[in-house]
Amino acid sequence: MKLIEFILQNRTQVVDLTLEHLWLVGWSTLFAMLIGIPLGMWIAHRPRWNKPVLGSANIIQTIPSLALFGFLLPVPWLGERSDRLAILALTLYALLPIVRNTYTGIRGVDPAVVEAGRGMGLTESQLLFHVELPLATSVILSGVRVAVVISVGLATIAAAIGAGGLGEFIFRGLAMVDNRVILAGAIPAAILALLADFGVGWLERRLRPR
Repeated sequence: MKLIEFILQNRTQVVDLTLEHLWLVGWSTLFAMLIGIPLGMWIAHRPRWNKPVLGSANIIQTIPSLALFGFLLPVPWLGERSDRLAILALTLYALLPIVRNTYTGIRGVDPAVVEAGRGMGLTESQLLFHVELPLATSVILSGVRVAVVISVGLATIAAAIGAGGLGEFIFRGLAMVDNRVILAGAIPAAILALLADFGVGWLERRLRPR
């Protein structure tokens, strides 16, 4: 009950921080898709670049989030705005599942279907956009779903560098040793992750080839 009372008393701030959280996650996921999907398409047709690209994305995933924020802080222009820094860091973390699933989805298209397209006179670009990508869409969206859930969780840590979001409640609650404040940030973040997982998962099932 005390938690509900706290949230109701601070509902304006809860809404503002939730919107900040969504803003960070939304932009970082968009940038990760704009980079990751073309990159996955590229390595799917150039397998020799598979290990270097996926290996680099894997290395980024192993860097602790606070350490990555620390590495990026001295970068000119970027370090001047905490939100820019947070969006870049979240984008880097979201790349691996998107690149990997795009690569896997395109490589998983039945070769017989691709050969049939070539037999119909389709060019390589036409094959990619009219055959391979439509068949790989559900697999790609599965990677996007993972990336969004990762970003929702990691965005809470962005509050440590002043980027805002629901992590502000969590860090404030830890400093005050107040479970109400911690849960006021943790519960909405968990709900956002579940909603994102459900929403993108529903879209993934709708676009799955029959």
